[in-house]
Amino acid sequence: QLQASGGGLVQAGGSLRLSCAVSGRPFSNRGMGWFRQAPGKEREFVAFISWSGNKILYAESVKGRFTTSRDDAKNTMYLQMDSLKAEDTAIYYCAARPLYNSGYDDQRDQYPYWGQGTLVTVSS
Repeated sequence: QLQASGGGLVQAGGSLRLSCAVSGRPFSNRGMGWFRQAPGKEREFVAFISWSGNKILYAESVKGRFTTSRDDAKNTMYLQMDSLKAEDTAIYYCAARPLYNSGYDDQRDQYPYWGQGTLVTVSS
């Protein structure tokens, strides 16, 4: 089970930190991703962190503003979002790869496990 939390309402230029807690399945040997879906749009890739933490990817739209990390001792992944913009408004989802699986890390169909999402609203 994946549980995303930390969403809320923030003014443009502000910050939020999302968390994704994983339970019921191994976490430390699994790549993890963040995706988001704005109203009327398709779900899009935001960030990926490999099971080792050595490979991290970001969508161009968030590069330099968002930072993803993981704490295997807590079975939790994080997304620090700074300099938020109105266009960052979306439901944010965390997702998990199969164990030891890698490649095509920005593709939704590579993630069989999804959390319920947390809403981030950025007011301009």
